[in-house]
Amino acid sequence: MSTVDAPPSSRASLPLTAPRLPTWAPGLVAVVAFGAAGLLALLLGWGIPAFVALTAVLFIVGLPLWSASIEGRRGAVDRLMTSLVWTAFGVAVIPLVWLIYTVLSKGLGEINGAFLTYDMRNVVGDAQGGIYHAIIGTLLVTLAAAIISVPVGLFCAIYLVEYGKGTRLARWITFLVDVMTGIPSIVAGLFALALFVLIFGPQIRFGFGGSVALSLLMIPIVVRSTEEMLRLVPDDLREASYALGVPKWRTIVKVVVPTSLGGIITGVMLAIARVIGETAPLLVIAGKTDSVNFNLFGERMTTLPVYIYYSFTQPGTVAFDAPPGAEAPGIARAWGAALVLIAIVMALNLLARLVGRIFAVKKG
Repeated sequence: MSTVDAPPSSRASLPLTAPRLPTWAPGLVAVVAFGAAGLLALLLGWGIPAFVALTAVLFIVGLPLWSASIEGRRGAVDRLMTSLVWTAFGVAVIPLVWLIYTVLSKGLGEINGAFLTYDMRNVVGDAQGGIYHAIIGTLLVTLAAAIISVPVGLFCAIYLVEYGKGTRLARWITFLVDVMTGIPSIVAGLFALALFVLIFGPQIRFGFGGSVALSLLMIPIVVRSTEEMLRLVPDDLREASYALGVPKWRTIVKVVVPTSLGGIITGVMLAIARVIGETAPLLVIAGKTDSVNFNLFGERMTTLPVYIYYSFTQPGTVAFDAPPGAEAPGIARAWGAALVLIAIVMALNLLARLVGRIFAVKKG
C-alpha cells in the first residue's frame, strides 16, 4: 500500500499579507515635500508657481520611493499612479478655483438691485448703469436658440439610432454633424448674417439672427449627446415593447426617450452652457444696444458676453476724485456681468439635474 509523499519542507507557502505603509504616510510625505520645497523656494527666491510645482514633484517622487522599500515594486507603481492622478486633478482644479475667486472678488461688489434692474441708456461717465438689458437679451436669444436646436437635434439623433442604422444617409449625417462640431463660432455668425442680409438687406441686425447662429453651434452637441444616450438604452426594452404589439414610434416615445431623458437633458444643458457665453456671432448679427429690447425680431439686442466685451474695450474714464489705482467704471461692470453670467450657467446646470431626477425612470 503506497502513501502519498508529503510536500518538501523547503516549499514555503505564499504569505496572505504583505507589509504596507501606514495610513499617515502620504500626509507625512506631503508635509516633508511642502517644507523642503518652501525652504528651497525661500533660498532661491522662487515664486508661488515654482514652489507648488516643486512640492508636487517631491511628493510624486518621495512616496513611491518609500513604498518601494516597504511594499515592493507593485505597491510603488500603485502609489506613483495614484499620486499622478491626484496631481492631474489638482492641476485641473487650480485654474477653476482661481477663476471663481477672481470673478467673485472683482464682481461681487458690483452686484446690487440697481445693477440688475437698470440698463445703460443715457449712462455717461462713472454713473451706475446696469445689465438688465443684457440679461433679457441673453435669456431670449438663448431660449430661441434652444427652441430651434433641441427638436432638430433630438429628431436627428432618433433617426440615426432607431431608423438609419447602416444607411448611407445616416453616415453622411454623422459626418456632417462631426464637421459642424468644429465650426468656429464666428463662421456661424457670418452664415446667419449672410442669410438674413440676402432676405432683409445689409442693415439687418436683430436678436433672432443671433439665435440662428447659436443654434448652428448647439445642434451638433445635442445630436451627439442624445445619440449616445439613446444607444445606452438596452435593446431588451425595445424588444419587450415590440413583443407586446407596440408600434415603433410609440416604443420610442414611451420607452426609449423616457429611459434616456436624464442624459438628454444633461446634453441639452451642456449645449446651452456652450453657447450662452459666445460673443463673436452675436457681435456680427445681433449687434449692441443700451436699451431693453424684448422683441427678438426687431432692432438690435445686447447679450451679456457682448456687454462684457464692450465694457472692457470701452471702459470709460476714471473719475478725478477716484482713489489711486481705481479701475474705469466699465471694467467693474464687466466683472459684475461676468459673475452674473457664471451664476446663470450654474443655475441652468442645477435645473438640469433637478429636471433629470424628476423625469428619470423610477427603479425598484
